[in-house]
Amino acid sequence: MSASRSVAEAPRQFDREEGATLKDWLALLKPRVISLVVFTGVAGMAVAPQWPSVPLGLIDILCICVGAGAAGAINMWYDRDIDAIMKRTSVRPIPDSRMDADGALIYGIVLSLASVALLWLASNALAAGILAFSIFFYSVIYTMWLKRSTPQNIVIGGAAGAFPPMIGWAAATGSMSVLPVVMFAIVFLWTPPHFWSLSLYACKDYTKAGIPMLPVVKGARHTRWNIFVYTLILMTVSLVPSVLHLCGLIYTVSATLLGLGFVYFAFRVLTDRQDAQGVSLDADKPARYAFRYSLAYLFFLFLALLIDRVLFP
Repeated sequence: MSASRSVAEAPRQFDREEGATLKDWLALLKPRVISLVVFTGVAGMAVAPQWPSVPLGLIDILCICVGAGAAGAINMWYDRDIDAIMKRTSVRPIPDSRMDADGALIYGIVLSLASVALLWLASNALAAGILAFSIFFYSVIYTMWLKRSTPQNIVIGGAAGAFPPMIGWAAATGSMSVLPVVMFAIVFLWTPPHFWSLSLYACKDYTKAGIPMLPVVKGARHTRWNIFVYTLILMTVSLVPSVLHLCGLIYTVSATLLGLGFVYFAFRVLTDRQDAQGVSLDADKPARYAFRYSLAYLFFLFLALLIDRVLFP
């Protein structure tokens, strides 16, 4: 067991008479986090050459949503010790003593099994298999292993949030193709600069909790360069659908403009006023802006791809 888990292995006791509310159970699913993940899954389904019927399509989307949320619940169960230490996560249901940890784990497991089983029945084994692996990857490989053991946690663990486009495509077609794999690669490469921007201004929290995020282990300056380099790679890969003639002008222009915008924000992070250790002298405002832009970037990039494919199939 890692040292960070021993810091606060037993968070405050669950002793509130009223217990957990519906809002708390929903909070376990990380709705703000999974909303973008689910959208990429919808995009993967929508850009497929054939669509499921509306009722089946809604069930497929529900399964992706519930599966992603279930992984988030298991993540909150396991990370309850460090969540209690970090300021931005201390108000979550378990560390704030509004919910019993064992109940949260059972909740996550039941929703995981239900989402995979329902997706299998509603669509096919391929989509269900990818969903099951994505839940396992996030819950076990990332949460229980990578997150606390290596500064490359976000790089490797980014795969967990990159599977939904493949799930959506597989649910619609029962097969796999080049485009959903490229969509996976885009989300995979988007994850490091997105989370490293967050980790720059949340570095003290991660340090206190003993999480080896890149700025904690390698320093702020090293992290800034990695954000910039990954953003350049991301922009290049985002244009692969154009090079392979898998999309049209709408996506190509959007990917170029959005990519240049991301590079601009990454460059601002790189050239932020810093001290000798690369720590921001401006409260990491460029990193905060880059983090917010990254959310808009992925949404509008996949929206452009969706519009392009629907209007010009």
